[in-house]
Amino acid sequence: MTTDLKVGVIGLGWAGQQHLDAYSTIDGVEIVAVAAMEQDLLTAAAEKYAVANTFARWEDLLELEGLDAVSVAVPNFLHAPIAIAALERGIHVLSEKPIARNGEEGQQMVDAARAAGRVLDVAFNHRRRGDIQALKGAIDRGEVGRPYFAKAAWLRRQGIPMLGSWFTNPTLAGGGPLADIGVHVLDYALDLLGEPEVLAVSANTYSELGPRGLGGNAQYSAAATDHAFGVEDFATAFLRLEGGATLLIEAGWASYRNPDDEMNFLVYGTDGGAELRVAGDPSELRIFRDNGAENADYSPEVGESGMHLGVVIDFVAAVRAGEAEWARHDGSLALKRTRVIDACYASAREGREVQL
Repeated sequence: MTTDLKVGVIGLGWAGQQHLDAYSTIDGVEIVAVAAMEQDLLTAAAEKYAVANTFARWEDLLELEGLDAVSVAVPNFLHAPIAIAALERGIHVLSEKPIARNGEEGQQMVDAARAAGRVLDVAFNHRRRGDIQALKGAIDRGEVGRPYFAKAAWLRRQGIPMLGSWFTNPTLAGGGPLADIGVHVLDYALDLLGEPEVLAVSANTYSELGPRGLGGNAQYSAAATDHAFGVEDFATAFLRLEGGATLLIEAGWASYRNPDDEMNFLVYGTDGGAELRVAGDPSELRIFRDNGAENADYSPEVGESGMHLGVVIDFVAAVRAGEAEWARHDGSLALKRTRVIDACYASAREGREVQL
């Protein structure tokens, strides 16, 4: 189906611009409105994408007649109020990750999507990387057998998103790197492992560099303000999965390590293993296998990465699929991710394992 859709984008930072770029490539999608506090970004978006309606207030955008769907690409504390208001108006929603600051807010969003009978999707773009898709194909084909141990991480050396920005305020962000980039790591790891249930977590968080004014980097978006550094700058978690498997997660904005950002995943299985390391282009992906007494390790072919384009294409397809499909896209998977993050923060605060 190529049903015409009128869409709006709320928030014009890096993520919002990815949504605009993606919508602009899809036949039958018209970007009719954008909303942001920055007038220069509104003007630039209106000119680049021929957008007829620009708003400083997201509330005004949602009142626009005939709006079918919106992307919500704003700080975490605004995800729930904007998404719920849109859903209550019968507008489909694609939100940036995490779904919300915590599971309680995420549940409210899911409830609103179900009550409205509309799509609520969340942008987990890294599971759409070409290398992760190639790795998933190998695991799904049984090339590692039954996975029993995995670890995954996203680590930066100097990657705090603008010291003093909303990212470093726990009330606005809900957490530090665990909530920001760690939720991506959790998402692609559980997706690669076949979506096992997380039974329990044991986690710890550290705030060693950010409070001293170290580890900041403006390239990760967000404008500097006067927020104190109130979140972690490094987190680690041990997850017990159904079936007896375990998963280790690390997420760090700042630590004394190799200067390159690195995203990785390692899995040991009963019949093989695999390792992905992303630290530049191209990434390194190896599948470890035996052929009798001989090693049969290989690097699978890696296709193109979908990233935000893939997220937006899938969102538009779900909306166009009609009511029978909408119930399958209610944000519940993203809510499960945030419930796990909540449990990790609780474990770190209380110094104990937390059951889910």
